[in-house]
Amino acid sequence: MSVEGGVLRIVARTPESVPASCPDCGTPSVRRHSGYQRRLADGAIGGRQVSIALSVRRLFCDAPECDRVTFAEQIEWLTMRYGRRTPQLGNLLSAISVALAGRAGERLAARLPMTVSRTTLLGLAMALPDPPAGTPRVLGVDEFATRKGHNYGTVLVDCETHAPIDLLPDREAATFAAWLTEHPGVEIICRDRGGAFADGARSGAPDAVQVADLWHLWHNLAEAVKVLVSKHSSCLREPAPSLEAPPEVLHPPDSHAGRLAERARRHHTAVHDLLGQGLTVRAVARRLELSRNTVRRYARAVTWEELATGRWQNLPSTLDPYKPYLHQRWHEGHTNGAQLHAELQERGFTGSYSVVRDYLRRFRRTPADRPPPARPPGVRKVTGWITRNPDRMNDDDQQKLKDILARCPELEAATGHVRSFAAMMAIRSATRLPEWIATARANADHGLRGFADGLLADLDAVVLGLSTEGSSGCVEGRVTDIKLLKRQMAGRAGLPLLRKRVLLVAADRQQHRVTNQTTH
Repeated sequence: MSVEGGVLRIVARTPESVPASCPDCGTPSVRRHSGYQRRLADGAIGGRQVSIALSVRRLFCDAPECDRVTFAEQIEWLTMRYGRRTPQLGNLLSAISVALAGRAGERLAARLPMTVSRTTLLGLAMALPDPPAGTPRVLGVDEFATRKGHNYGTVLVDCETHAPIDLLPDREAATFAAWLTEHPGVEIICRDRGGAFADGARSGAPDAVQVADLWHLWHNLAEAVKVLVSKHSSCLREPAPSLEAPPEVLHPPDSHAGRLAERARRHHTAVHDLLGQGLTVRAVARRLELSRNTVRRYARAVTWEELATGRWQNLPSTLDPYKPYLHQRWHEGHTNGAQLHAELQERGFTGSYSVVRDYLRRFRRTPADRPPPARPPGVRKVTGWITRNPDRMNDDDQQKLKDILARCPELEAATGHVRSFAAMMAIRSATRLPEWIATARANADHGLRGFADGLLADLDAVVLGLSTEGSSGCVEGRVTDIKLLKRQMAGRAGLPLLRKRVLLVAADRQQHRVTNQTTH
């Protein structure tokens, strides 16, 4: 052994008297034919790379029934055919390639130190065999994006062990059906509401029971509610209180706000007059030379005052936490902007005087006893209120939702249906589902008819999803793992490498879990 240039070099040879076995017939032999030297890389020792110069023998095979004449001896745990690394180093690099893939694995190996390129690491990962996986009894299936919005694949998971089984190159029904045909024996399939997986399951495993995942059911209902809230977004804003002064006094016609108000009133009146004559939105837009979206916005507004306020007044501001104090001081008769700005600075406000000055301008345009209009809740927030358990909402949110529902009968009806569906989910019972679907389909005003039609088309799977414990929650966890591995590889990995890493990482995790349980 010697150290040369920071590398520990080991020169070794095999003893002449130790027999080696023929790789074909297993007959031991010591009769030498020739010899040659092999160079092997091994794991680092003491922070130094290790290079082994090993002299090995080529021996004759003396078994008369063996077709092999000569063979090169192999040293157990040290050499392998055509290998330039020891098995120990090869296993270590393979583990690094599975955990970190190319560039990150190359950087870690350099710190160990072990010189290896990223392409070599990727080759080591792809050369590893897939972990053994039988046909699961309960199969979970869901899609994942290899490129969001463009390319999608399918992940298959054993719902009893939570281990991924395979990754399919697309989310088509034919591909899923072909996999099920090649792996007979699946009894239960947990899936989302996508029609492709339902069709593939019926074609590839007709005897399997399909279960619609409960989370996906609730997510589909929330999406339907979100669309409905968007249609009735005008109901989210509190109605403006009646003013003693006309709009022209609050916003003089020569001001910018006055011109916006006048234009909003003129367009609102014209749009509603033409719609009242029976014209379509397209025809109204063509006659008034407005876009169709603008005409729809005016048509949804009950009064023109809803459109006269600029959107900038509803944007979040650093002044929001201090507005109640400003309101209080203003009503007490303190109207000096500089003084109010100084008082706010004493309370932690870091904004400039112009922020306070611009905000106080709207006070001067309105009567002194009228506070500025509050920012209405957004569509997503109202959707969350409707789909949330009322016991988990604070009193303020409950009151706001109550006021909105009082202004919009359609949202009030939809809220009742949503909470009725949530009650069925909570008690895991589908006995009232046919009645719920019939009621939702009979009344189209609350906007849930499309969701009810989807439940009716997939009724058997929905009933099992509501009444059994079947769930594809573990599949969502594996989709999260796939996203992590994609980010590690900067989104550049193809499906073969991604599939290999997903299966091997899950197998290593399962083996580590079993080892810990055995140890403890």
